[in-house]
Amino acid sequence: MTTERHLATIDELCVRDFPAAHGWSDIGAGGPGYHLVVLETTHGFGTGDQGERTEITDQFSAYREGVAERLNQRWGEAYPTSLDGVFLRSEDPDEQIPKPWAYLSAYVRYVDLWEADGTGRWVAVGVSEPREGLEVQLFALVTELAPP
Repeated sequence: MTTERHLATIDELCVRDFPAAHGWSDIGAGGPGYHLVVLETTHGFGTGDQGERTEITDQFSAYREGVAERLNQRWGEAYPTSLDGVFLRSEDPDEQIPKPWAYLSAYVRYVDLWEADGTGRWVAVGVSEPREGLEVQLFALVTELAPP
C-alpha cells in the first residue's frame, strides 16, 4: 500500500543519521540536519494539459492526506503551514533561510507539519504545485531545523 510505504520512509528518516554534507543518498537529498525525499512522482506529466495536471495533483493530495491522517494519529493534529513567506524570504539575499526549507518552499506552497515525538525532529509533507514543465511530486522533509 502506498501510504504504508511512505510512512516506512518517514519512519526511517526519523531515526537515520543526517549526512555531514549536502548531497544525495540512496533515499534522496540531505545535509546537516535534514533529509528531503520525493515519496511519489509523476513520470511524463510535466507537459500535460492543465486539466490533467489538476487531476493528478488531486490524486497526490489524496496521498498526502492519507499520510497526514496516520501521522495525526501518532503525533496529534498537523500544523497546516504555508511556505509562501519562506519562499519570498529565501529570495532575499540578506535572509539566511535553512537550505531544506528554502528548497522545499521553491516547489511546495503548503505542508502539513509535525514535531515527531521523542525524536527532536520536524516532519513536513506536501505536494508540489502543478507547474508547466515540472512533474507533480509528494515531498517529505525530516529535519532538526525548526521552520523559519
